[in-house]
Amino acid sequence: MSFLQKYLHEVELIAKSINISQIEEMIEIFSQMKSNKGRLFILGIGGSAGNAGHAVNDFRKLAGIEAYAPTDNISEITARTNDEGFETVFVGYLSVSKLNSQDCILILSVGGGDLEKNVSKNLCVAIDYAKTKSARVIGIVGKEDGFTQKHADVCLIIPQVNPFHITQHSEAFQAVIWHLIVSHPKIKENPTKW
Repeated sequence: MSFLQKYLHEVELIAKSINISQIEEMIEIFSQMKSNKGRLFILGIGGSAGNAGHAVNDFRKLAGIEAYAPTDNISEITARTNDEGFETVFVGYLSVSKLNSQDCILILSVGGGDLEKNVSKNLCVAIDYAKTKSARVIGIVGKEDGFTQKHADVCLIIPQVNPFHITQHSEAFQAVIWHLIVSHPKIKENPTKW
């Protein structure tokens, strides 16, 4: 097989291996959050931050859910990084937003954070903070042993089919999964134009 054929075959294998019951659990949490007029905070770093901003649009426009991505406010993120450190940027944002038990945070990440390895600690700290506020935590990640997988209420692991493409497939399937969620009859409120 050529590289292109192999890569697309990996996509096919992942799509066939996704844990549908975990997505159903996510949909139930989002549906309950929506009924309770809770808010959704989508947290991601790097490519996942870009996905977070896009997902906010879809949750707001298609699902009618009040949603935010802290990384969309680059002024606040960089000010908090400069003044307080990158580790607490999400907690600072969630604190000012008065995160509460009706709300939910959605973690989009490849590794899901790791305190011991000092990777994506801001996601780990945000998850711990959300738990103190009884907010629900959902994750879509690419690694089984990360902080998000261990501490989220529901965490979908994107199946690993090639160790050299974990980041690519994780970030690509984040989009597949959130588009699936906002298209689900329990969540979708408004039609797409096309």
